Amino acid sequence: MQLLKDRILTDGVVKEGNILKVDSFLNHQMDIDLINAIGKEFKKRFDHCPITKILTIEASGIGIACIAAQYFHVPVVFAKKAQSVNLDGEMYTTKVESFTHKKVYDVILSKKFLGPEDHVLLIDDFLANGCALLGLIDIVKKSGATLEGAGIVIEKGFQSGGQTIRDMGIHLESLAIIDSIADGKLTFRE
Repeated sequence: MQLLKDRILTDGVVKEGNILKVDSFLNHQMDIDLINAIGKEFKKRFDHCPITKILTIEASGIGIACIAAQYFHVPVVFAKKAQSVNLDGEMYTTKVESFTHKKVYDVILSKKFLGPEDHVLLIDDFLANGCALLGLIDIVKKSGATLEGAGIVIEKGFQSGGQTIRDMGIHLESLAIIDSIADGKLTFRE
């Protein structure tokens, strides 16, 4: 998706440790016109799938998933990283390690929002080592739902997550795949 690649090159900031900051347009301040184009692109790439739910993980994936959902005309469900007093009933649980935060989260989702009748599209902002996606895949499996695929805005192709997910036979669509970050310069996969 050239529009996204151009925006990453213009406004993305590379930090120490191969961290790409896109907080000025994607996951802190959100450029809704860009995210709208991202939602349309996900719809185009997964149009053949009978999606009934979009599943993401809090927090950065929620806005992207919501914009994409308007094109699929389906609800968005998100897995929470913390138990709260307003969560009740039975839950699906899994553990997810955050690459960015260097922390392991107990991720939870109410069983009333995902079941065997659902056809799920996973949406998230980044794919690095794949821990968040693997956690969401685990929740989908536990629910008995059908996993139709995963849509990622930015994949770090030089890390193992994308290959791990593809090796599982999952339909993975990443809108921008970064093959390398060297000396503050990004190289994209064509």
